[in-house]
Amino acid sequence: MKKYWPNIRDYVLIALGALIQAVSLRLFFVPAQLASGGVTGISQLINHFTGWPIGLMVFTGNIPLFALGWRFLGGQRFALRTATAVATYSLFTDLLLKMPMFGPHGAATILISDLRGDIFLNALYGAIVSGIGYGLVYRARGTSGGSDILARILNHWRGISMTQSYLMVDTAVILSAGFIFGWKLALYAMITLYISGLVSETVLEGGGTVRTALIVTAQPVAISDRIMEDLERGVTFLDATGAYTGNSRPVLYCVVTRAEVATLKTIVHELDPDAFMVIGVAHEALGEGFRPLKAQ
Repeated sequence: MKKYWPNIRDYVLIALGALIQAVSLRLFFVPAQLASGGVTGISQLINHFTGWPIGLMVFTGNIPLFALGWRFLGGQRFALRTATAVATYSLFTDLLLKMPMFGPHGAATILISDLRGDIFLNALYGAIVSGIGYGLVYRARGTSGGSDILARILNHWRGISMTQSYLMVDTAVILSAGFIFGWKLALYAMITLYISGLVSETVLEGGGTVRTALIVTAQPVAISDRIMEDLERGVTFLDATGAYTGNSRPVLYCVVTRAEVATLKTIVHELDPDAFMVIGVAHEALGEGFRPLKAQ
């Protein structure tokens, strides 16, 4: 059982992420006429004119994209995880409407009524909730189908970066929505996509942003000792040579939390006011002193 647990956990996360995305769509995006990107956004536009089920259209629209993904991206892992994400998301999208919470006096119906007319709150809540859903799917090494598949194909086939690929696909859908729902709503939809991307990235990579420090100093031993003593952080000596002077001296490298940056600056200033220090940002630190390093 332990051997199969990582895969079981991933599929549970994919299903949970798909459910959260569907809730976001039904609670915020559809009532406020905020078009999502990719196949879901196209399905919303068609639903606006025909009333056809959005979930069914999402599933149908992903079939040719799934075939393209199989052809250009390949791999059983891609196929199974993507199929799971698309199928569960499509199912939840239509099934939620049959739940009591979406009934005449259900909690979801009341919430939709309270937020009706407030485009900003719909866009904000929709972005946050959907971003959490996307992040869970990505964390489980899955894709959401639709624009995810197209972006990966464009990246693989034409060498277009993933960011540009997503922008091309989703922008085309939102521009189409602008002609139908209005340009004000299209602008909010673009903002929603951006915020959703930030939230999904936080869920995927974690919110524990840390700081990296490179320190060029004439007092490397004294500073490293203070860092290890006061902050209880490890320090690495990197051999370096100054291009201008030609002199060799060690460069200190260490990783600290955001709260420890001020203390680090104080230590360096006290021991060597002429030191040169660069503070960088890292999304995540794994290992001793930080989160344990585990296989995803």
